[in-house]
Amino acid sequence: MIHQSFQMGGKLQALLEDGRSDPSSIETHIEKMLGHMENAIIEMRNLCEHDRPNELKTLGKPDLPDMSVAGRVDVNNFGWLHIELNTLLPHCRFTTPTYLIDTIVKLLDGYEKSGHILPRHEDAILIIDEHSDISSRTVYDQDNKGWKAVSNAIKGRIVRDDDQYTLQLALLSTVSDSPACHIYILPQAEAGEFFLIRADGAL
Repeated sequence: MIHQSFQMGGKLQALLEDGRSDPSSIETHIEKMLGHMENAIIEMRNLCEHDRPNELKTLGKPDLPDMSVAGRVDVNNFGWLHIELNTLLPHCRFTTPTYLIDTIVKLLDGYEKSGHILPRHEDAILIIDEHSDISSRTVYDQDNKGWKAVSNAIKGRIVRDDDQYTLQLALLSTVSDSPACHIYILPQAEAGEFFLIRADGAL
């Protein structure tokens, strides 16, 4: 899969150097190449997690690797599920970023594996608060951010569905010199409390 991605990169380079290629063709090729690379990365990560040699497993290694490089999951003092990603949301022109879905799913799996219980809501609000500054932001417009990966990762697990009445959505931005993506999932009835607490700087 990595070799195929490398080959697709070569074709892309040829299209860019041609100078006569249709921009839409270049855009389509880029999206296909990025999707292929994402799948290769996920497959590699799954191989590393599940197919380690037995002699390593006997050394007391956990079934899931330390995901602190990707983020963390906890239920905060207000009882709200909080997922912190050590990255910002990627650009999403056409497709939902698969790697981000896989990362969130694995963080939730790790949280449950450590003995914690994930909350479930009949209706919830999904609040995504990106912390960044001008130099670190990766996507200019909110509507170009790959937030759908988050709702896809929690659908059927934290909430039963992601329709407009079951799952409400808020995209926020906070100026910070430490880029991160803070995701909160809480009952819709407590949305007002969230924004009051956030306004007081307690989140």
